[in-house]
Amino acid sequence: MKRTWLFHGSMYVLVLAALFVFGYRGVSLAEDSQGAAVTLTPELVADYIHAVIEADRTLYETHVVDRMRDRGIVIAAEGWEKRNALPLPAQMLMMSGLRVEATGVGLRYRLASLWPIYERNGPGTEFEKEGLQAVQENPDKPYTGVITRGDKKFFKAIYADRAVSATCVNCHNTHILSAKRDRKVGDVLGGVIISFPVE
Repeated sequence: MKRTWLFHGSMYVLVLAALFVFGYRGVSLAEDSQGAAVTLTPELVADYIHAVIEADRTLYETHVVDRMRDRGIVIAAEGWEKRNALPLPAQMLMMSGLRVEATGVGLRYRLASLWPIYERNGPGTEFEKEGLQAVQENPDKPYTGVITRGDKKFFKAIYADRAVSATCVNCHNTHILSAKRDRKVGDVLGGVIISFPVE
């Protein structure tokens, strides 16, 4: 099983890196009917990356976490390493974000919330605070913009992060450090923050 997860993680990184490298630089990926080059906008690249992240997270939740729990094989838990359990879906997303960041291509993504269980998962900048508030109020529209970090510019997109299952809701409603304990499936818990360099 470990080998399968390593392969899956490697493929995940390759897909995201390919979208990122070809997309944000405006590399022509196809031609239209007149032979003109078709390029990807940063907004579209962010949408693609978000789609892959959400698909991977949802499939992990439904086909691994829920299935293993329902069969009584293993549960997902916050202290998964010490408890011989599976990582929670949010933990898997955060770990994969760190792995992608470690590739050095400049792509970053993470979860954040206005009501984080852990302070490190709160907004890190005013842009993130405004974006998390915006997706809380209008979850169907990502909050986007170009920011400057040092002497480089980055496209940043924040997408609403919804509670996709009872596992998400139970963790947020019962955690000792949780600021909100009335979450329901479908509620916006925070946001998925994606950033990558733009020229």
